[in-house]
Amino acid sequence: MSTGSETEELAVERPRHARLGRWWRGFTGSLAAGLVVLAVIVLGAGLICWPLDAPGPEAAYLIAHPIAAALAMAAQRIADRRQGRLAGIAGVLVVVIAALALSLFWWY
Repeated sequence: MSTGSETEELAVERPRHARLGRWWRGFTGSLAAGLVVLAVIVLGAGLICWPLDAPGPEAAYLIAHPIAAALAMAAQRIADRRQGRLAGIAGVLVVVIAALALSLFWWY
């Protein structure tokens, strides 16, 4: 028969750094997923504008957004599957990629 002490042992609160790491992974994962959504939108706009001969995203936008999304997702995969410093560096790389993509193509 199970006692209450077993469930109390399982309900031990996680250390602060574990909670912060979980938050960081969620934040960087959201950025990486946002870059994927943005790449799909830009590619969709290009596909809609191309046959209509309407002005749309330039070739640099159509190439750079999927590359940025793929790089961010690769870095996020490392951040999700590793622990410690390597995971933190991979998360920082996701933030840098997102910042570069947004600053070079949207905030000019």
